[in-house]
Amino acid sequence: MAESLHCYVSGLVQGVCFRAYTQEKARQLGLSGYVRNLADGRVEVLASGDSAQLAELCQWLHQGPPAARVEQVDCQQSEEQPSGGFVVK
Repeated sequence: MAESLHCYVSGLVQGVCFRAYTQEKARQLGLSGYVRNLADGRVEVLASGDSAQLAELCQWLHQGPPAARVEQVDCQQSEEQPSGGFVVK
């Protein structure tokens, strides 16, 4: 069974194509899940896959796309099991 991570990314992460870059990275890694903007300025990510893929995505979230300025990434294990690819919500 796949593992899942639920992450919240803070900083300058909206209006910098963060969701599109996250979707591209997650798809490259073969992950399922979603990425979406939150009203408080953070980006929420739910990703499911094997632990090595999730670790690579989590590491990438700390950097983000070129225009982003990531200040904090908070990731927790999740029981949710998203399916059907990785989408932008």
